[in-house]
Amino acid sequence: MSKAAVIGAGFGGLALAIRLQSAGIETTVIEARDKPGGRAYHWERDGFTFDAGPTVITDPNCLAELWQLTGADIAADVDLMPVMPFYRLNWPDGTSFDYSNDEVELTREIEKLNPADVEGYRRFLTYSAGVFEEGYEKLGAVPFLDFKSMLRAAPQLAKKQAWRSVYSIVSSYVKNEKLREALSFHTLLVGGSPMKTSAIYALIHKLEKDGGVWFAKGGTNRLIAGMITHFERLGGTVRLGDPVTKIETLGERVTGVACESGWRDDVDALASNADIVHSYRDLLTDTKRGERAARSLEKKSFSPSLFVVHFGVEGSWPGIPHHMILFGPRYDGLLKDIYDHGVLAEDFSLYLHHPTVTDPSMAPEGCSTFYALAPVPHLGKFPADWDAIGEDYANRILDHVEARLIPGLRDRIVTRFWYTPQDFAGDLNAHLGSAFSLEPLLTQSAWFRVHNRDDVVSNLYFVGAGTHPGAGIPGVVGSAKATAGLMLDDLRQ
Repeated sequence: MSKAAVIGAGFGGLALAIRLQSAGIETTVIEARDKPGGRAYHWERDGFTFDAGPTVITDPNCLAELWQLTGADIAADVDLMPVMPFYRLNWPDGTSFDYSNDEVELTREIEKLNPADVEGYRRFLTYSAGVFEEGYEKLGAVPFLDFKSMLRAAPQLAKKQAWRSVYSIVSSYVKNEKLREALSFHTLLVGGSPMKTSAIYALIHKLEKDGGVWFAKGGTNRLIAGMITHFERLGGTVRLGDPVTKIETLGERVTGVACESGWRDDVDALASNADIVHSYRDLLTDTKRGERAARSLEKKSFSPSLFVVHFGVEGSWPGIPHHMILFGPRYDGLLKDIYDHGVLAEDFSLYLHHPTVTDPSMAPEGCSTFYALAPVPHLGKFPADWDAIGEDYANRILDHVEARLIPGLRDRIVTRFWYTPQDFAGDLNAHLGSAFSLEPLLTQSAWFRVHNRDDVVSNLYFVGAGTHPGAGIPGVVGSAKATAGLMLDDLRQ
């Protein structure tokens, strides 16, 4: 039986491991931290459960497929609960917009902003369906290993005006500025600026319209736990709390993997779900391939980081939906500060996560769990000492949420803590503390992204946000499907 190792127990790594183990490959997942999940880590404090993120689950079918490979049912391990509305968007002037796939309700919401944009939105959805078919269904799980594969896809991508930004495309269909923001902010969920990310990412609207938005009962961490349960049921092995220190090679092949504890193993193939720069620079040590690839990657553009304030509070707020976007007074200007100028602006836009409105079990009785997330520049653009400024920034965010949404919030807080770009860099080895790896620009997508199989080391593979197709749960699960296909073909030769 062939043996494979997967570095990192994030969504991508676990999805890949399940696919390999389901196909009869003896697979070991090696995770540096004390719990699986990667960016979907979690904490339990004072009776509250806090998901690190991600918290928006779309395309549940791509997850269910991991169980269906062996005739199992995801429902045996994970309870997925629908979220409605998908998001409530709120602006400083008090305007709110509930986004969902309920056509009657959504039409009413659009009419409140601008009745003339209803028809434009419908045309935008037709466009979204087209890029969904080309970019997700046809290419989302197909590895781009050579430039010819990119050229074959180019005509259809060009036909869909992939060189334009999501915001530009949205603006060609609707005129109301708030609606333009409502239909373009989604790229931020995969690390891209709406002003720069390829219009192909408009496919997210079709993805949500067809598949809905979901949440795992108990938190996203319970989806991770369900994946672990299923993987181990299939015979897979998980090593926790033992960072990989070296990918061992001989010539241009991986021969084994070594860990901090001294544990090592010989493998026939190895896939990394770890950060791409870390994988090449720190794990593929003493090799020309590792040095060259790391130098090349370090020149690329990486997504911003995040500052996340987690807080558990007394009381319940049934009027605050599960997912909320609190837009600031600026849109384009704030995005430029984050992505281009490296400025920690005085204003901010926040994503507010309120899971207890869907699942009260995530907090003690009579209490609520929240987090407020602010995109911030990565450490390469804003090399601040977040240990020094974190508390002040957290207080500014909490003051903003209190003034805008939850009166008396500060007096109700039972527990709170925050997660900074330095934590992304330290806990996850994320290059520059980036929360989403490579920025999803057209020039860093598909063949231009890290390949699912290395070009030189023939049995080294990649899975997760840094490789094709990119970040987000459907993205990294799609990368696992693409990478698994390559690995299984190679191992069976």
